Amino acid sequence: MHVCLFLTLFKIMKNYQFLIFFSVVLLVYSAINYYIYHRAMQALPVESGIRIWFKWVFLFVSGSYVIGRVLERIQISALSSFFVWMGSFWLAVMFFSLLAVVMIDLIRVFNHFLGFLPQSWVTQKAALNALGISLFLILSTVLAGYLNAINPRFRNLEIVINKPANGIRELKIAMASDIHMGTIIGPRRMEKLVDSINLLKPDLILLAGDIVDEDLGPVIRQNLGESLRKLKAPMGVYGITGNHEYIGGADAAVSYLQDHGITMLRDSVIKVADAFYIAGREDRDKPRFSGKARMQVDQLLEKIDKTLPVILMDHQPFDLQKAEAAGVDLQLSGHTHDGQIWPLNYITQAIFEVSMGYKKKGNSHFYISPGFGGWGPPVRIGNRPEIVNIKVRFKPDEKSISDSRKN
Repeated sequence: MHVCLFLTLFKIMKNYQFLIFFSVVLLVYSAINYYIYHRAMQALPVESGIRIWFKWVFLFVSGSYVIGRVLERIQISALSSFFVWMGSFWLAVMFFSLLAVVMIDLIRVFNHFLGFLPQSWVTQKAALNALGISLFLILSTVLAGYLNAINPRFRNLEIVINKPANGIRELKIAMASDIHMGTIIGPRRMEKLVDSINLLKPDLILLAGDIVDEDLGPVIRQNLGESLRKLKAPMGVYGITGNHEYIGGADAAVSYLQDHGITMLRDSVIKVADAFYIAGREDRDKPRFSGKARMQVDQLLEKIDKTLPVILMDHQPFDLQKAEAAGVDLQLSGHTHDGQIWPLNYITQAIFEVSMGYKKKGNSHFYISPGFGGWGPPVRIGNRPEIVNIKVRFKPDEKSISDSRKN
């Protein structure tokens, strides 16, 4: 009875927190859009017939993301996908429009006090020209960011782990994080991911969280799991939960992924080929969404033989020093997207010890990937999406050294 009461209260609190969060996000979103709209309307001449068209087009595109997400909750269809796609692009346009309007308004404020702009630059015609130039630059930037987002690269990484691995001298790992399968990352992008990974002929494939983009509905509707079944690696395909699996419902996401050939590690460790360990942590946001704690990394690894190499997947790259202290040889993470859209990378670089790329701490190697897919806008500016091609060399054991000397 006490357990049932606790679960009921937890669900009520969770729904209440979500309602507050959603209300705040909607308020901020609406305020930003109104600010952009108001400033754009000021730049359009009062007598211009464009104003009425601009009003309705702006209302349509700015509301499309919310409409699409609501429609997805009711029934996933071509219509809901249309609105989500349009709204996702609008998020990028909105972001850069906000930057442009803020910059223009700052110039206006400084000019008010210092008067450094020529008079011809503060007329109605100049305001209209600024609107046109800004719109051209914003749309060009978003288009370039989209083309960048759909063309991932291979990132090559070679590391040496100074431990023997039961005669295995070299291990080829293909790693991808933040795939975000769903409406935006659909069949074509998934086929591209799978074909690219298989081209590497890896021994092992590791998917470091946010495999699913929140809602399973679009994944099931497009049958995206069938692409995952085509991944090929003799030592297996392993994944972990990210914050987006938890946002959409971790148990359902994990079940779906496991049904489609992914071995999901949830605060668990597996020994591979009697040669090395792969450990996978639950996402850091597990307590917030489930009310249950995840294991500490030292607790997760306390019973394994650390004379063998230890590879850890942990979606969010916080507290790297704890993984180092626990004896992790290689940690693979994602989550940051390295900001995904410049200049947000400066924020992720301030939050995380490593926002993107490689770092070595003591005997521990860390690699944080900006990811294959993306969240929100289907746009990347400032970094490339990637698949990581990792070559790990192990220290030869005594038997291997002895055999090589005999030969």
